[in-house]
Amino acid sequence: MGTFMMILVMAVFVNNFVVVQFLGICPFLGVSKSTPNALGMGLAVTLVMTITCLITYPIYMYVLVPLELEFLEIIVFIFVIASLVQMIERVIKKLSPPLYNAMGIYLPLITTNCAVLGVAELVIDKGQMMSLLHISSMNVGVAVLYGLFAGLGFTLSIVIMSGLRGKVDRLQVARSLKGFPITMVTASFMAMAFYIFNLVSID
Repeated sequence: MGTFMMILVMAVFVNNFVVVQFLGICPFLGVSKSTPNALGMGLAVTLVMTITCLITYPIYMYVLVPLELEFLEIIVFIFVIASLVQMIERVIKKLSPPLYNAMGIYLPLITTNCAVLGVAELVIDKGQMMSLLHISSMNVGVAVLYGLFAGLGFTLSIVIMSGLRGKVDRLQVARSLKGFPITMVTASFMAMAFYIFNLVSID
């Protein structure tokens, strides 16, 4: 349970891919105008991250490393991510056409979402993961859990942002700050709030 909670806290709060590591900013800003769309995007990214870690970790550890083909990791990972996104895109289009239309270009852009590739790259670095999570060994279970919670951290960030944008849009702000500038200011305050978890973990 200790390892489970450590992975949860580290992936969701301390090393949140969006507001701490600043990965996946494009969908974070583009789809956070509406809470339902933000939630849909977050869940889609969570699913992709989880399955990506489930597939890429064993491929890297049991295929690429023994064959000394580690230099192909990025190409292989992107191929896996692209395949997953295509599959999820078809499922969403069939089950929820309104969500599919609302996501627009951002759904296929999950393929190039650096947060997804970032989590795949992070979990294969055994030394960094063991140091980050204070664990003695790294395995596919830990990799998949980290992918799941990293996706939930992404979802939490984008849903919070959508709620804040809804409130900010109803405020009277200076003309020079309307639109994208006030969105960036809001995102900055979110990043500062999440950074508190980083300071607490260091202490």
